[in-house]
Amino acid sequence: MFDLTVMEWFIVLLCAMFIGLSKSGIPNMVILVVTVLMFVFPARESIGILLPLLLVGDCFAIFYYRRSVVWKHLISLIPWVLTGILSGYFVLLLINSEQLEPLIGIIVLSMIALHIWRNRLGERFNELLPKSKTFTGMMGILGGFTTMIGNAAGGVMTVYLLVKGLPKKEFVGTSAWFFLSVNLVKVPFYVNLGLITRESITFNAWLVPAVVIGALIGIRILPLIPQKVFATLILVLAAIGGLNLVF
Repeated sequence: MFDLTVMEWFIVLLCAMFIGLSKSGIPNMVILVVTVLMFVFPARESIGILLPLLLVGDCFAIFYYRRSVVWKHLISLIPWVLTGILSGYFVLLLINSEQLEPLIGIIVLSMIALHIWRNRLGERFNELLPKSKTFTGMMGILGGFTTMIGNAAGGVMTVYLLVKGLPKKEFVGTSAWFFLSVNLVKVPFYVNLGLITRESITFNAWLVPAVVIGALIGIRILPLIPQKVFATLILVLAAIGGLNLVF
């Protein structure tokens, strides 16, 4: 599975660095990584390879934001997220890589559409969102399902935290703790499904330095890059990848 060409190694290392960058302030980068990895690996194997790398990035994120978390917003999500994760687990039991690719493609495109809609509406987006327990439950289930199926729950979590009106630092910190928690919960499910193996963990170990380098670069370089231009480029590339997975 890991007999890669030089170009494939370059792509995988770049994806690992992008994961580090995503934890430094560009969460949409993960959407791009989800799609790009599937050009190198089958869909099921790619999500198993991606999860341990995301955990490394999550640990890096909470190191910087360990005190900036609003636990009550995460605790209220627990039963709903677990429901979504279990639903995703049973779906993964039933489908193969060929069937999983278009499903992940649809999830990726939906997350991009959600992001664009949110940006276009601005503050009005928050006003349109309900603040009921039903909405919290829906976001929790959707977040759990999308993270289990394709490690692509960033857009869902962003919408949920926007409703809570958190300041920027608490927003990032709460999001970081959420993803560390759900990604840890997913590990035994992925092991049971054969998506994380001894071989894949060994492969992940080679990529950990690239994740750390990406995070360090992000901390230094990202403040100097026009955020809107960079985020738009990432979304366009991810959309192309998502369309490729669907069609």
